[in-house]
Amino acid sequence: MRPLLRPGLALAVGAVLLGGCLSGCSSGGSPDGERAPTAGSPTAHTSHSPRQAAPAAPAAPARPWNVHPASVAALGDSITRGFDACKPLLDCPEVSWATGTRTGVGSIAHRLTATGPATRSWNLAGTGARVADLQGQAEEAATHRPAMVTVLIGANDACRSSLGAMTPVADFRSDFAATMAYLHKTLPSTQILVASIPDLQRLWSVGRSNVLGKQVWKLGLCPTMLDDPDSQSAAAVNRRTAVRDRVVAYNTALSQVCGQYARCRYDGGAVFGYRFGSDELSSWDWFHPNEKGQEQLAGLLAAVAFRPQQ
Repeated sequence: MRPLLRPGLALAVGAVLLGGCLSGCSSGGSPDGERAPTAGSPTAHTSHSPRQAAPAAPAAPARPWNVHPASVAALGDSITRGFDACKPLLDCPEVSWATGTRTGVGSIAHRLTATGPATRSWNLAGTGARVADLQGQAEEAATHRPAMVTVLIGANDACRSSLGAMTPVADFRSDFAATMAYLHKTLPSTQILVASIPDLQRLWSVGRSNVLGKQVWKLGLCPTMLDDPDSQSAAAVNRRTAVRDRVVAYNTALSQVCGQYARCRYDGGAVFGYRFGSDELSSWDWFHPNEKGQEQLAGLLAAVAFRPQQ
């Protein structure tokens, strides 16, 4: 997710964060049970000619998936970069759910090779990235020819200055579809793991209990969801609902596009449905996942990535 700090306020954010932390910060038989027709029924054979065997149902398309991919490239935004997880206003890829090297996180890359995850993984996500930026990340990933690509993108498309500035769903789908088509054409043997976008309204509901966090939010973090965090006016409630509905629509697009490809797995809404607790959010902004939150994401998505073929 993009920090979305208004120009000239980055230093102010640092001051608020550091000042606040002096007072107590801590870092988802037969088909359909069909019965054979009986004599006299409209579909029963009444002649003496031999019965013809019913044509076999077409086989479901194979969905090949390797639960032991040799390498992984991570695409996405600040969540995958570990933004605000270790220090204020900084990325911390070492705790990334996808490519993190810290043992406790149990990242996708670490589960592939605990002895050297950094040598077989590339974190190409960008803090502030939106779906329109995904193509560029995919092109960079193609140079490494990874066995698996992970994608977690879309929060910044909803975290905008106003509802009207959010990425239209049709554009989101088009950009994501173009990137998927590129990856499958350029890396036909590479499998793709697609994560759902977190429930931003859930993050608001948890983070707003922190007084310091709400002060940081005033500096421009995800205005569409976090502006006026305590307001229960009709306008504020409708605004938050509109953002959540947009995230749901983005996730639907992710699922539908991914479902068109044999070598793609969507998490089934696991990340969206996860109920982050206050102890899993950054002590710097109470919105991004901290190291414990990243560990939870790693576990959710590893369960999808390493699930045996069904």
